Amino acid sequence: MSFVATELSFSYGLRGATFSLPSSGMVAIAGPNGAGKSTLLGIMAGLRAPYFGSCTYAGTEVRKWRRREFARRVAFLPQTFRLEFPFTVEQVVFMGRTPYAGGWFESPEDHQAVAHALEITDTQAFRARDFRSLSGGERQRVVLASALAQQPETLLLDEPTTFLDLKHQLALYRLLAELGRSGMLVVTVTHDLNLALQFSDRVIVLEDGRIAAEGFSEDILRPDLIARVFGVQAQMHSRPQARPWIGFEA
Repeated sequence: MSFVATELSFSYGLRGATFSLPSSGMVAIAGPNGAGKSTLLGIMAGLRAPYFGSCTYAGTEVRKWRRREFARRVAFLPQTFRLEFPFTVEQVVFMGRTPYAGGWFESPEDHQAVAHALEITDTQAFRARDFRSLSGGERQRVVLASALAQQPETLLLDEPTTFLDLKHQLALYRLLAELGRSGMLVVTVTHDLNLALQFSDRVIVLEDGRIAAEGFSEDILRPDLIARVFGVQAQMHSRPQARPWIGFEA
């Protein structure tokens, strides 16, 4: 197991969460606004303290990890990322190599990791541009590239499709699902239940700071739960050899 939480709580937004996550695959955290999704992800990323109860990663309490070592194993992609200085896209992606820095100069391994991250996020074409000149969607992809340049074993993402158009939303989730299949644990906060259903292996649904349901996506994201937690009437649709999808009543 990677993350194991026991009666995990925070001063606001989270109460008594207990769950365990596998070491690979894709997990979605879903729930209405204010349900505690970002609070939970922030604790897992080591950015929210003090918390109550227990949250361990690879058997060690998150708050006890040495930050540099934790950053080599767990990467975090925030919902928004601001940068006020004139760094190029490539320089921003190189920032993801900070946990490995051993001197003033980048190593061949750094260059290889950055080149691979730029390639798989489709950001090579504007690697020399000023990061501040990019659109919101382009920035989000660059920040993802920076996180992937860390070469983490676990990737945490808070609403990663917020600024992306439909094409890049689907491309991003396909990439995340492939990373999960290749051995990485990918945990993403999302409001889009269809993206969660189509691409994630497991889902954690939060309601008022508590876990309302947790398990395999197709077992959990059912019309009765959607009506109870989100207050929306939904129907499940399916076709042969494809995952089901959710339709919502107008």
